[in-house]
Amino acid sequence: MSYLTGHWSFDPFLVLAVVVAGWYEIGLWRMARRSGPERTRERRLRSLWFYAGLVVLLLAVESSIDYWAYDYFFVHMIQHLLLMFAAPSLIVAGAPWQPWVEALPGRPRRGVLAGTWSRPRRALGALVLRPWVSIGIFNAVMIFWHLPGPYDLAERNQAIHVWLMLGSFCVAGVLFWLQFIPSPPFRRQMPLLSRAAALLVTNVIMIGLAMALSIFASGSVYSVYAHIPGVTLPPFADQQIGAAILWVCGDFWAVPTMIAIIRQMMAADGSMSGALEAMLHRGNALAGWGGSPVTRPGPLADMQARPPSSPDAEP
Repeated sequence: MSYLTGHWSFDPFLVLAVVVAGWYEIGLWRMARRSGPERTRERRLRSLWFYAGLVVLLLAVESSIDYWAYDYFFVHMIQHLLLMFAAPSLIVAGAPWQPWVEALPGRPRRGVLAGTWSRPRRALGALVLRPWVSIGIFNAVMIFWHLPGPYDLAERNQAIHVWLMLGSFCVAGVLFWLQFIPSPPFRRQMPLLSRAAALLVTNVIMIGLAMALSIFASGSVYSVYAHIPGVTLPPFADQQIGAAILWVCGDFWAVPTMIAIIRQMMAADGSMSGALEAMLHRGNALAGWGGSPVTRPGPLADMQARPPSSPDAEP
C-alpha cells in the first residue's frame, strides 16, 4: 500500500493547476452574472468534467505514479496514457475555453482577439486546430518521445521530463480530442469518415510502437532502466509489460470512440447498411457523365459540410 500512498510530490505543476482552476472559476462567475440560472447550472455541470480531467492530470504528475515511472517503464506507460487520453478527453468535455477568456482583465474578447498580435495568434490557432494537423501532432509527439534518445534524455532531466515531455503529451491530447468530443465554442471540423480513419491510423501507430518494444525487440531499448538499484523486475520484462499496456489501452479507447462514430453515421444515413456504405466510400459519390464524381446529397453529406463555428462566443 505504501507504493501507492507514498512518494507524492508538490512541485510548481501543482501551483499551476491551482492557478488554472482559480482562473476558470473567475470566468464562470463573470459569465453567471449575465446568464440565467439554467445556463449557469449547465456550465457548472460541465465543469465537473474539467475538474475530473484536472484531478487525473495531477494524479499522473504529482502522485507516486510519477515517482515509480523513473524506475519502471510500465508505470511510465500508464502515466503517458493518463496524460494523452484520460486527462485531455475530460478537459475537452469540460470546455473551459470561454470561462478562461472571460477571466482575463479588462475586455477579454478585445484583448485576446484584437491587437497587434491577434492575427498571428489566430493563424497559429487555425493551423494547429486543423483536423489532420491535430492528428499528426498527436502521433508525432507520441512517436518522438518513445524513441530511445529523447526518452532517455527526458528521464535524466526532470525539467525536460515534466515541462516538455509530459506537457507536450497533454497539449497534443487536447488537440486530438477536440476533433472527437464536443467542446463549445469550438465545433468539430473533421467529417465522420475522417474521424474513423484518424482513429484507425492512431491505433495502428500505437500497436506498431507496442510491437516494436516487445515482439521485434531483443532487449531493453532504454538505457536509463539498465542499472537502477533496488528494482527487481528485469528491464526487458518491464518493457514488454509496458508495451502490452500500450497495446491493450489503444483498443480500450479506440473501440468505444469508433462505435460512437458508427452510431452517428447510422443516425445520419438511417441504417447500418448506409453507414457501412459511407465507410467503404460507396454511395457517397455517383459517377457523372464523363467520369466526374457527383456527390450524392444526404444527411451525412450535410453533417460533413457544416462550417466550423467561431471560437469567439459560446453557443
